[in-house]
Amino acid sequence: MHVIATAGHVDHGKSTLVRALTGMEPDRWAEERRRGMTIDLGFAWTTLDPGGTVAFVDVPGHERFVPNMLAGVGPVPAAMIVVAADEGWMPQSAEHLAALDALGVRHGLLVVTRADLADPAAAAELAEGEIAATTLGAVETVAVSAVTGAGMGDLRAALGRLVAGLPAPGGGPVRLWIDRAFTIRGAGTVVTGTLGAGRLRTGDELELTGAARPVRVRGLQSLGEAVAEVEGPARVAVNLRGVDRDAVTRGAALLTPGAYHFTELVDVRVHGDPAAGLPATLTLHAGSAAVPVRVRPLGADTARLRLGRALPLRIGDRALLRDPGRHHVAGGVTVLDVVPPGLNRRGAAAARAATLAGMDGVADLADELRRRRLARRPELERMGVPAGGDPVAGDWLADPEHWAQLRHRLAEEVDRHARERPLEPGMPVEALRHRLGLPDRSLVEALVTPPLVVRSGRVSAGGPSVPADLVAAVDKAFGDLVDRPFAAPEAYRLAELGLGPRQLGAAVRAGLVIQLADNVVLRAGAPERAAAVLAGLPQPFTLSEARQALDTSRRVAVPLLGLLDRTGATRRLPDDRRSVITPG
Repeated sequence: MHVIATAGHVDHGKSTLVRALTGMEPDRWAEERRRGMTIDLGFAWTTLDPGGTVAFVDVPGHERFVPNMLAGVGPVPAAMIVVAADEGWMPQSAEHLAALDALGVRHGLLVVTRADLADPAAAAELAEGEIAATTLGAVETVAVSAVTGAGMGDLRAALGRLVAGLPAPGGGPVRLWIDRAFTIRGAGTVVTGTLGAGRLRTGDELELTGAARPVRVRGLQSLGEAVAEVEGPARVAVNLRGVDRDAVTRGAALLTPGAYHFTELVDVRVHGDPAAGLPATLTLHAGSAAVPVRVRPLGADTARLRLGRALPLRIGDRALLRDPGRHHVAGGVTVLDVVPPGLNRRGAAAARAATLAGMDGVADLADELRRRRLARRPELERMGVPAGGDPVAGDWLADPEHWAQLRHRLAEEVDRHARERPLEPGMPVEALRHRLGLPDRSLVEALVTPPLVVRSGRVSAGGPSVPADLVAAVDKAFGDLVDRPFAAPEAYRLAELGLGPRQLGAAVRAGLVIQLADNVVLRAGAPERAAAVLAGLPQPFTLSEARQALDTSRRVAVPLLGLLDRTGATRRLPDDRRSVITPG
């Protein structure tokens, strides 16, 4: 299916033309038929040979209903511009064309109606000149009379050529901008819209903008027939389960869950009036949505828009700015960034303008990573960035140059920490995360490469580094106890030598000593030697017998025997005696 919108001045015969092409009545309201004027969007379809099925979104031409017109044109890739031969180019012809140009529509057809009432040549020549200066460029022209039928065959052939040149349908997630919502008795809430891309199926669970919970597709219709699935581009009616009619308005959107970023702040390129000349407040038309925005010019043709409510926008989206008070299309915009940085520092706005000047609205992974340095794959995909490539950690992607700089900085930070705090077993991962400004500790761990290692939440340079002064202090502490390997230095002696809790902890980690209790330390290997001595005693033995055999104090013997019990070297019996457990 292909979808085409009409465009043109009021009373130039758009609805009459659609009626003649399709045999269907596009005006849905009795008042529209009574007044002979389209007020809201109408829909009809026909089959071309060749060309297949073509659905028309018939839009109102009166200036009071331009917002309705924009809701219909927004999601549509092509337009049929209608100009009456007897009236020629008119104000709403110009405004509708300006809207198509602002939205970047590149495919169209000029139809000069009422060819039975006046020579169409003059109207065609003027309209062709106006259209050629827009994104539509040169378009084919057909003169017709819907009353006499003259030229209708040529028009159908021209429409076939138009749709043959439209871009092939793309896949991707669903974003159905809703242009109508109503209730059908026995079915519930139904919404309609133009599905630009993606695929809808009965039973799908979708996000609905503004709704607190997901909704489910109860049924689908396309071109008046029930279908199990529909692929864009297509006109579609969706029967929703899980939402009341009052909760759905024109401008809402049905979305693939988690596929779009909802944003209230976007940086855009402005096509049309210079950014500096834009009013401070305008209305942004995106899809079928219309939201008030505050405009902050940044560069000659770039600006920041703060939206009155969040919209599911992506990089590269086209939208339109309109001044509703002046009934004036201020210009089209291309979305450059949906997660822009803050502009709080002095000079930040000028720097941002320089960055935006080099952006073209085409989502590119390398460019986005160069600007953002680090980003999660799902977040990039929600922005519309095709996020291939290998993650550096989890779902994190990184700019290669920035990642290399981070790795170098991490090594410098670990080395500095080791110099400033030699007794600590490395720099805490969390401290490194803050120092490097990283959002996730998994990134710190991913940056660690040999000879650096991560142990117990700290990053260090491989094996333990033992300061020479710590080794000397430990040697002095045990210097007077060479003949008594199971005697521990007194607490005052440790204090004299500067062996406080931090120093003793470092000595334990370095393998110089083993700590039995606060300020009770023995040389490393003492427990194994003690077990060998105790094995020579008559089994079982008492605490007093063990203390005498080891030639040590009760202050040492009690925690030492406790350690031997915990490590399985000895077994404590019910009468508090112990026996050495012989391996094997």
